[in-house]
Amino acid sequence: MTALIQHPGYEEERLRRVEEQLPCREVQAGMLLSLMGQPQQYSYPSVFIYGHRASGKSHVMQVLLKELELPHATVSCVECVSVALLFEQVLLSFFGCDAASLLPRSPSLSDFVRIYRQQCSQSPAKQTRYIVMEKAELLRDADANLLPALLRLQEMVEDNVTVILLSEIVWDKFRPNTGCFEPLLLHFPDYSKGELHQILSQDRHPSYSAEFYSSYINILLGVFYSVCRDLRELRHLAALNFSKFCEPLAEGKVKETDTHKLWRNIEPHLKKAMQTVYLREVSSLQWEQTQQMEERECGALRGLSAHTHVELPYYSKFLLIAAYLASYNPARTDKRFFLKHHGKIRKTNFLKKNEKTSNHLLGPKPFPLDRLLAIFYSVVDSRVAPTASIFSQISSLVTLQLLTQVSHDDQLDAPKYKCAVSMDFICAISRTVNFDIVKYLYDFL
Repeated sequence: MTALIQHPGYEEERLRRVEEQLPCREVQAGMLLSLMGQPQQYSYPSVFIYGHRASGKSHVMQVLLKELELPHATVSCVECVSVALLFEQVLLSFFGCDAASLLPRSPSLSDFVRIYRQQCSQSPAKQTRYIVMEKAELLRDADANLLPALLRLQEMVEDNVTVILLSEIVWDKFRPNTGCFEPLLLHFPDYSKGELHQILSQDRHPSYSAEFYSSYINILLGVFYSVCRDLRELRHLAALNFSKFCEPLAEGKVKETDTHKLWRNIEPHLKKAMQTVYLREVSSLQWEQTQQMEERECGALRGLSAHTHVELPYYSKFLLIAAYLASYNPARTDKRFFLKHHGKIRKTNFLKKNEKTSNHLLGPKPFPLDRLLAIFYSVVDSRVAPTASIFSQISSLVTLQLLTQVSHDDQLDAPKYKCAVSMDFICAISRTVNFDIVKYLYDFL
């Protein structure tokens, strides 16, 4: 098979190792080698490489420089918060500690150029030296003369040195208004779906066949490719969810070829993982522990509506609890539940012929606003002033369709509402505020 990366200035064995480490980036690596030329030749003063995150820019540069043993200094513009650290890193990589120690405490660009030229006269370059600037977009916030100077550093220091800028944004957003030396531009496109599949399939687990892991990657990309094309994030997701994919296989329920059954097992797990793409709110270990805890939990909350998982403000929860009690308790039982000194009242004294049926079977009854607020102030722990915030939260509950307004909109003096949530839902809400709602329901006396 003919090698995709070829260059007359380098050994074929080294180029073969480079090609093995750069899958799907052979074209960009070959073009970069053409721009760099042979080691002893003068290279172009500056090269600007741009592309989206995780498109292989830094990886390609590091593999080329290390495998071909080219003298280089890699500088992260995130770590080098000042130009002093940047100058020190370059001098340290090329000339050692003695050269870096010659920099003054607050070096200027002219100090750096002067020391660099002194060191070059003592140890001239036998090969092209490369300065790789990662996250180069941060250079736009540095001194106005730093970026133009780096672009023509070869001319200033009179040395065979090339500055390579790696960035996620295009050169048009870099170019200073005053003009500067124009670098050579090289674009790294995003990986296609097939290229991502090829790269991720190389990380297969040794306990499983290549075909099995390839089918897993195909399923993973089918779910995540539309929302995430970041190779690092996809690699993290692949490692995180593979154990869940293999569970039916380890338990002996399916075979490696039963792709459909494996997909049905992993589908809900991948949908949960899609909600936290890029966020990394928890570590991989914490994510796995959370999923295991959810599986061990009692199924009491399973099957509830999606409203169960809606986060409500603290007082809105008590307003909803009060609305549920007002809908399902007869109005004349409020004295029994919410007055401290109500005396002894038996349930049999309340029963009439039409009250022998459970209120939960009859459905929610409408209630006026003043009764809702009276129950709310009784059940809430702290004293709450009847402010506009409380009334706005009632309107929000109506908007969320947790309460239903049954009176006309023009009836402003005494609006009436009904509670529109189920028993399971209100029990779940009550548990979040440590309120035992069953003790306050007339049907459960």
